Amino acid sequence: MKVIKFRSELADMILQGKKTTTFRLFDDKDLRAGDEIHLVRWETGEEFGKTTIREAYEKTLGELTEDDFVGHERYVSEEEMYTTLRTFYGDSVGPHTVVKIIRFTV
Repeated sequence: MKVIKFRSELADMILQGKKTTTFRLFDDKDLRAGDEIHLVRWETGEEFGKTTIREAYEKTLGELTEDDFVGHERYVSEEEMYTTLRTFYGDSVGPHTVVKIIRFTV
């Protein structure tokens, strides 16, 4: 089974039902609708749940719309989004970077 890691604050949002969408760049796991996933806390490696991906699709960060953010934490601005994603994925992240939008149910 595939694994997706989340920072603890995001794991808590998932457990509260507030987060049902994640954005993944450079998808090395080939995540697809129907995949069963283990949800793991990034800091501890502790599994906190299992889910099945309902939907997975790609577009560039610059093409994201409000609909893509349903179930995802919000950013104050596009620049905040890029800055946040760069902390995880490196300085090359920008409007032309491909993102996979993954929707799931816990």
